[in-house]
This record gives sequence, structure tokens and C-alpha cells, in this order.
Amino acid sequence: MYAIISDGKRQYRVEEGQELVIHYRDVPAGEQIKFDQVLAVGGEGDTKLGAPLVKGASVAAEVLGPEKGEKLVIQKLRRRKNMRRKTGERHIYTRVRISSITA
Repeated sequence: MYAIISDGKRQYRVEEGQELVIHYRDVPAGEQIKFDQVLAVGGEGDTKLGAPLVKGASVAAEVLGPEKGEKLVIQKLRRRKNMRRKTGERHIYTRVRISSITA
């Protein structure tokens, strides 16, 4: 069984037991998160499509903890001005494991 969920401005196709990286949420590891915005639920030949959401459907996930993304390097340069700046950042994400899908 699979579901298509919406979290923020992103959509994910998830299955039970799958690990997923989502935008950072200040939730401790071991807690449960419930995704209520389910766009579609399918499996075993039966597919339910929402208009825009499937009524009564939800996806539960267990938080595994925060995780840092890869380093993004930012360089600024103004030609002929002797101005160069090099900085970087790493986004923080939250890793979750999908525990159940209810239709």
C-alpha cells in the first residue's frame, strides 16, 4: 500500500517502512508525526484519488532525528572592486520512518 502526501510545498510517495527526509521540525526522536494531507492512496489494484484530499486518510510516521544536508557554497564577487566573499550553509532536515497508512 502506498500514499501520496503533501508536506509544506512538496509531495512525497510513501510506503510503510520507508525512511523519508522532510523539512526540519522541532520534534524529539521517537515521537510520532501525523500527515493529514493525503492526495492519493493506492495498492492491491484499488486507488483512491482525492479532490484535492482523500477524506479520512492519514499517514503516521516515527521521527528518527535531525539530519544535516550537504554543504552549499555561496561565493560573491564584484569585478574590479577587490571584493570576494565565500560562505556556506547546511540545511537541517528531519528523518522519519513511515509506520502506518490509513485510508
